[in-house]
Amino acid sequence: MKNKKLLYITEGAVIAALYAVLTIGQSTLLPGTVSGDIQFRASEVLCVLAFFTPAAIPGLTIGCLLANILAGLGAVDLIFGTLASLLAALTMWLLRNVRIAKLPVAGLLMPAVWNGLLVGLEIAIFFIDGGFTFPVFLTSAGFVALGELLVLAILGIPLYLLIEHTEGLKKLITLQ
Repeated sequence: MKNKKLLYITEGAVIAALYAVLTIGQSTLLPGTVSGDIQFRASEVLCVLAFFTPAAIPGLTIGCLLANILAGLGAVDLIFGTLASLLAALTMWLLRNVRIAKLPVAGLLMPAVWNGLLVGLEIAIFFIDGGFTFPVFLTSAGFVALGELLVLAILGIPLYLLIEHTEGLKKLITLQ
């Protein structure tokens, strides 16, 4: 495909669709695992695509927005969750060349940082009776970040290595 703009839009749309389908599928099969304090969104593994293509930035953002709409998570999560996905994907793309032991460790931490902060704040402000308290925020942020770290450690690192070391797959994903 020679038209880079069309390729970019197509890649972003495919990533968005995959993210939404994986999240809704998991929510259907394993209710309660994709939202709340303790969550393990397997679809977050797709964040590693932000190391290979800038199309992952809008793809992951729109995918998260669609998944949150379809899961009926409410207007607050549409804002906080979608913003966290946008910031995570953007900072992963920006940190894609920062490596420790040949892994983009700093970038891999970004979904945990942004989702922990923003979704943790969302939970502490809007979903805990008694109003916001800093200990509740820290607990919520910690649990959300832990879920993100587990997804990226268990699923993300192997996917990253598979793409990085499989030339055909890497060429398919990168905008070339």
